Amino acid sequence: MPPTLRTARLLLDAYTPEDEEDFVALFQDSRVSRWMGDGPAAEADDRALFGRIFTKVYARDLFDVWAVRRGGRLVGHAEIKRTDAVDGHEIVYALAPEAWGSGLGTELAEALVRYGFDTLGLTEVHATVAAENETSLRLLGRIGFAHVRDVEEDDGGLTRVLTRAVR
Repeated sequence: MPPTLRTARLLLDAYTPEDEEDFVALFQDSRVSRWMGDGPAAEADDRALFGRIFTKVYARDLFDVWAVRRGGRLVGHAEIKRTDAVDGHEIVYALAPEAWGSGLGTELAEALVRYGFDTLGLTEVHATVAAENETSLRLLGRIGFAHVRDVEEDDGGLTRVLTRAVR
């Protein structure tokens, strides 16, 4: 189970079985899922993904994954995990559209970076972002991530790899 993290306005804590409906709603929202992994998935796949958080990720302590809450309500999802795609640790985060535009994305990304540096002892943290996701690219640029390279995906899309080194 990941440790609980607090920011000025957010609480990052472990998912509970009661979070399933909100998790599925977040991942079923195409405005969110279009930027996650391979894009929108079937509801049954998102439910299976939620189940794997408990049966695999938490049970085997594979990596840290959090429910992101504001005022007791699930408003997002966050992870930091080792991945071969960047040969290091990558941050992954998503917020529900009603939380967009209020600075919560910056707050969340900064919390993940701090956790990587301060708790995991990393010297750099990575993010992969679809080239069309200009909002996330701007956000990460503002908090010190630099564009390192591009990866051409099998579907022809372009993914930007960004890195932030410890200062």
